[in-house]
Amino acid sequence: MIELILVGIGTGNPDHLTRSAVTALNRADLILIPRKGPDKDDLAGLRRDICAEVVTNPATRLVEFDLPVRDPTTPDYRRRVDDWHDAIAAAWAREIAAHLGDTGRVALLVWGDPALYDSTLRIAGRLTPAPKITVIPGITSIQTLCAAHAIPLNEIGAPFLVTTGRRLRDHGWPEGVDTLVVMLDGDCAFQTLPPEGVQIWWTAYAGMAEEINIAGPLAGTGPEIIARRAATRAAHGWLMDIYLLRRSSAA
Repeated sequence: MIELILVGIGTGNPDHLTRSAVTALNRADLILIPRKGPDKDDLAGLRRDICAEVVTNPATRLVEFDLPVRDPTTPDYRRRVDDWHDAIAAAWAREIAAHLGDTGRVALLVWGDPALYDSTLRIAGRLTPAPKITVIPGITSIQTLCAAHAIPLNEIGAPFLVTTGRRLRDHGWPEGVDTLVVMLDGDCAFQTLPPEGVQIWWTAYAGMAEEINIAGPLAGTGPEIIARRAATRAAHGWLMDIYLLRRSSAA
C-alpha cells in the first residue's frame, strides 16, 4: 500500500519545520517536488533547499515533475479548479507508479499547513486506489504574519475571520467581526473597502529571506502596499502575501 505523507513546511523557512516534519521526510522513500515553470522556479528551489538541509536518509529519493497548468479558458471557476485538481492527481499517480510501484512512502512538501486554504488533501482524495494519508501540520502564514508584526491575532474575547480576497471583493466586510485575515488575494481587495477606522498589517514572503512587512492606517498604507506588491512581483516573478485588517468597533 502507498502511504502519502503531506508535510506542512510553513512558509519555506527550514527553521519553521517541526521535528515531526523532519522525521516524516526522512521516513519517505520518495519526495515529489513540483515544478511550476521557469517563472516560479524559486518555489521548487525552496523545496530542494529544505530537503538538502534536513533529509539525511540516503535511501530517500527526490523526484521533480511538471505541475499541470490550470486552464484559463474554462469559464466556470469551480469547474476550472476541479479539472486542474484531476490533472494534478493524475500527475502524482504517474510519478508514484513510475518510482514506487504499488507500495512505499511518498512525501509532498506543502506550504503552510495542509488544512488551511490548500487543496493538497482534496487532490489526495482523488487518487485510486486510495493511499493511506498522513498529515504533518505546519506553521501557517497567519502565525508568521502576526509574529512579524508582533500583534495578537484576535482582540480580547473577540472572534476573527479568515477569508479570501475574492470573497472580500464580492461581499464586503462580513458582519459580526472586526478582525479579518485575508489570503489568496491577487488584486488587493482591500481597495474596495471604506478605509476609515481600519488598520492593515501586510506581509509578503512571510518567513523567507525576502520578507516584507508594511503596516498602518488603510487609507494611507493601502496605496503603498499596492505599489510595493506590484514591484516585488515583477522582480521575482511570483509573490505570496497575506494581510490582517482590523477596524474599531465604532467603525
